[in-house]
Amino acid sequence: MTSDTTHTTFGAHSTTGDVLAGIDLTGKTAVVTGGYSGLGLATTLALTQAGARVVVPALRPDAAKQALAGVAGVEVDQLDLADLASVRAFTERFLRIHSALDILIASAGIMACPETRVGPGWEAQFAINHLGHYALANLLWPALTAPGTARVVSVASGRNPSWRIRWDDVQFGRGYDKWEAYTQSKLANVLFARHLDLLGRPHRVRAFSVSPGWILTPLQRHLGVEEMAAAGWIDADGTPTPGLFKTVEQGAATQVWAATSPHLDANGGGYCVDCHLTDGSPTDSREAARLWALSADLTGLNLID
Repeated sequence: MTSDTTHTTFGAHSTTGDVLAGIDLTGKTAVVTGGYSGLGLATTLALTQAGARVVVPALRPDAAKQALAGVAGVEVDQLDLADLASVRAFTERFLRIHSALDILIASAGIMACPETRVGPGWEAQFAINHLGHYALANLLWPALTAPGTARVVSVASGRNPSWRIRWDDVQFGRGYDKWEAYTQSKLANVLFARHLDLLGRPHRVRAFSVSPGWILTPLQRHLGVEEMAAAGWIDADGTPTPGLFKTVEQGAATQVWAATSPHLDANGGGYCVDCHLTDGSPTDSREAARLWALSADLTGLNLID
């Protein structure tokens, strides 16, 4: 990874249209999880407008088809990231139809939900935000290595140096805290991209993690008005705090930039904010390798070498 953050003139207020200006994605295939709502929808629309074919794997395919009605260049398929059998089934269908995958954007996620167990008892935020995408990337690896160059973008969140993986209790079996579980899953997104890029470099598959910034989307579905007001996000009437939130097109710009910018061809593994590549923590590589090994053990998948 490079520490040079001068690759771009884009910033916090840049939109998906700005970062894709002059970029032609005709003939490219992308997969965008969660690509029918919030940031994912803005990402899908931007990529298709630039000429890409976008496959949107959706937990609710009917809702996805409705949200994407009339959008050319989109395929909708079924995917439940909390269910490894569903991830396998989706990737098998994808690989039968598509020989190559140029862009994988892991945009789907949940935030601060009540304690929920999925699969073999996994904590839902870690499972959906991280493990499902880990499995997806592993199973799509033959397609990602086929084009000669490919990008994987892991949509994380704003980052705090205090965040940690709870190595001795990653599934929160000893007391659940919705925000600790969420931040663990978002740190996992950063570490996942870090190690995936290390493994992918020989195959010219580069990976990045991104922070979209503050955006009001359906991601906040588990938060009440009182909680968001107490946090200073909105007022008691539900009106957003002035100047705090980006539009969805601004929020999605960094993930679209990381997925498509030619200036990033020689970089990878980094954490991107406001369409800039930032330095990572010195502990990232060790933590990333440890998380990769844990994820391989939990899912039974380690197909990238």
